[in-house]
Amino acid sequence: MNKGLAVPQPERKRGEGVKFVYEIMRDDILNLVLPPGSPIDEIQLAERLAMSRTPIREALVRLAAEGLVTTLPNRSTVVSNIDFLNLHTFFDAMSLMYRVTTRLAAENRTDGDMEVIRQHQADFAAAVKGRDALGMIATNRNFHAAIAEAGRNPYYTSLFCRLLDEGRRILRLYYSSFDDKLPAQYVTEHEDMIAAIEAGDIAAADTLASQHADQIVRQIQQMIAGDRRQSIKL
Repeated sequence: MNKGLAVPQPERKRGEGVKFVYEIMRDDILNLVLPPGSPIDEIQLAERLAMSRTPIREALVRLAAEGLVTTLPNRSTVVSNIDFLNLHTFFDAMSLMYRVTTRLAAENRTDGDMEVIRQHQADFAAAVKGRDALGMIATNRNFHAAIAEAGRNPYYTSLFCRLLDEGRRILRLYYSSFDDKLPAQYVTEHEDMIAAIEAGDIAAADTLASQHADQIVRQIQQMIAGDRRQSIKL
């Protein structure tokens, strides 16, 4: 983190300061500028951003809800670790939610849902083209969350969004393995899923979602296995 002199910030309305801190810290965590396990110094952060500790604490609560920071028993806060040893359970849950939400979207989607899904896909394609890793992570999350919303099961949507949020740092590592130049295959696979959902083809939606999840999981596992000899850069 930048420990230099604080840069005076313009006066913000209530709530804007929390959003400002949250976005800076979220990007630093997702981009691995703040590595897993690193401590969060509220005083230093307040000095850096030239604001009180109240919005910083509120931003930390929001980050904790997303699984990006952890509050320890002594009330200190650290960046949450990535549990590589139990990733298989995460992948199992993620793969299942890809399938069930895409199936339900094919069954229950509306024209309005399709507009939202297509917009998120356009944003994702633009981020891929621009090699904007954080943009790819955010828009990919929004794309799949919109599909879940179209399925009309709020419990599945809530669980899937939690998994998508928890997996964002894994995606950041994964995109780094491509030097942030994601293959066009990922954009095409999204387009195929959209077509199946719009056609109401439940079986095809299930198959495409399963294939999409499986190839991502397989490649991430290969990346992690390959990096065991070199240690993953965090």
